[in-house]
Amino acid sequence: MDTRAQLCHARRVWSSIVLSAAMAIAGAVHAQAADNAPPHVPDTLKQRIASCTACHGERGEGTPSSGFFPRLAGKPAGYLARQLKDFQDGLRKYGPMEYTTRYLTPDYMREIAEYFAAQDVPYARSPMPRIAPDAFKRGEELATKGDPSRKIPPCAACHGTQFTGVQPDVPGLVGLPYDYISSQLGSWRTKTRATVAPDCMAEIASRLSVEDISAVSAWLAGRELPADMHAQPAGSIAPPLHCGVLDAGAQP
Repeated sequence: MDTRAQLCHARRVWSSIVLSAAMAIAGAVHAQAADNAPPHVPDTLKQRIASCTACHGERGEGTPSSGFFPRLAGKPAGYLARQLKDFQDGLRKYGPMEYTTRYLTPDYMREIAEYFAAQDVPYARSPMPRIAPDAFKRGEELATKGDPSRKIPPCAACHGTQFTGVQPDVPGLVGLPYDYISSQLGSWRTKTRATVAPDCMAEIASRLSVEDISAVSAWLAGRELPADMHAQPAGSIAPPLHCGVLDAGAQP
């Protein structure tokens, strides 16, 4: 083989080597890029409410063992949508919820609310604190009769005769943990929770003593669950106070 032929052969060999190396490098880069690519996230409602279900349960059943992540399942959609809006507007204070709702649109909040409102799952009871019989009786009186001398209406006057809520804006109270009920009444009393004015719950809570809050929370948390846990129909009660949330309706 003459010199020219040898040079041509060498070029072909080196070209093959370089091409093979380039293909190997390209393949490695592509594989690494594939490994580093973000995982595909399905655009489903289940995926989009993962931040809700992480604390409130897969179907909004709540986490009774914690006492502070309440049940969402079966709550009136108007109430749930209003709470999302109140967190977004800073009327309700809880960092993770304020962050979660920051960029939600009204339609999206309504979709989330309607999903959880449609869930019908069994209730689970929460641990109860020790409470004196007299305090428990006081809680029953406040819940069912109120205290007219202090202008405190009964819980049943707004939350339904069985405390299961009223469509579309009033939540049920039975089945909620003692810790959650007492903490929310305390938040209204100390003005760290609010809603659209006039805020009738803040007005009522301001008239309750610490002992009243503990008593009524214990009675509601310990009450036997009624056979029908669904919220009463709209218009089935006449609220004793003028409440802004009822005027505002379900739309956030």
